[in-house]
Amino acid sequence: MDEKIAKIKEWLGTGSINVFGLPYSGKDTVGLRLADLLGAKFLSSGLILRAAESNDKDLAKDLAAGNLAPTETFKKIIMPYFGREELKDFPLVLSSVGRWEGEEIDIMKAARDGGHEIKAVVLLNISEDEAKQRWDAAKISGDRGERSDDREKRILDNRINEFITKTMPVIETYRGEGLLIPVHAIGTRDEVFNSVIDELLKFTNKD
Repeated sequence: MDEKIAKIKEWLGTGSINVFGLPYSGKDTVGLRLADLLGAKFLSSGLILRAAESNDKDLAKDLAAGNLAPTETFKKIIMPYFGREELKDFPLVLSSVGRWEGEEIDIMKAARDGGHEIKAVVLLNISEDEAKQRWDAAKISGDRGERSDDREKRILDNRINEFITKTMPVIETYRGEGLLIPVHAIGTRDEVFNSVIDELLKFTNKD
């Protein structure tokens, strides 16, 4: 594993890896572990936006309903991170940064201008049924905290619909750019993470 990580780290430089998937696909779990091993900084649009919602009632309402943040709000809050001085010498692992069709263009430019070119996009593939099963399990275990967008099944349904209608076109853009790495995300956390590493390694060797 150490040799694989070293090769990926060398290939990545100060670039970015963006991780996408349905709710409960494990984006933050994979992203945090990947960032730790690569010596990267981790940026989750969900975490950043939820931290900002206390100062924005409209944003809080959207997020609580399972809606994506409006693009202009997203840009205002998220985009400046790519130019932060404290991040300039580090690679970035992004968790679903730029979820609404069209945002990916601005994200790619901002990342490139900040010295963090997006070099790969990992898609953690699970089914809608699997996402719902994981929601049920999380309600029992209570391991997601008191997130407003996790409270009701209808909100989860809306989040899934937002992903299908607004985020899938983003993913198709990345596919067209040759950046997409689909990963089967069923299994233990270690199994899924090892699959991500193996697929990333294949990707770095594709040329």
